[in-house]
Amino acid sequence: QVQLVESGGGLVQAGGSLRLSCAASGRTFSTYAMAWFRQAPGKEREFVATISSGGGNRNYADSVKGRFTISRDNAKNTVYLQMNSLKPEDTAVYYCATGGPSYGSRLEKTYAYWGQGTQVTVSS
Repeated sequence: QVQLVESGGGLVQAGGSLRLSCAASGRTFSTYAMAWFRQAPGKEREFVATISSGGGNRNYADSVKGRFTISRDNAKNTVYLQMNSLKPEDTAVYYCATGGPSYGSRLEKTYAYWGQGTQVTVSS
């Protein structure tokens, strides 16, 4: 069993930055890819970014490419999402996920473990 706890959300003005963290319990952290998804009010949850188990493969949604960076520290069992040049449309609850294939996946259904989410609000 893996437990995930996100932190780092908050209120920021458009153009600002935030860094989300997701701390994982369990000794199998380094064997899994990690991913970030988000869900805006009234919308379905959507893929944001994923990083492979070793950190060598990263993929991003087109909407965040060039602005967000996913990284991981396997020694600390933590994955990060650095978010720069934030826009009001980035406002959402952000979730980290793991338990899927080691190479990473954009598909929500491939992830077995999810955090509780952290709210990010970007004001215009």
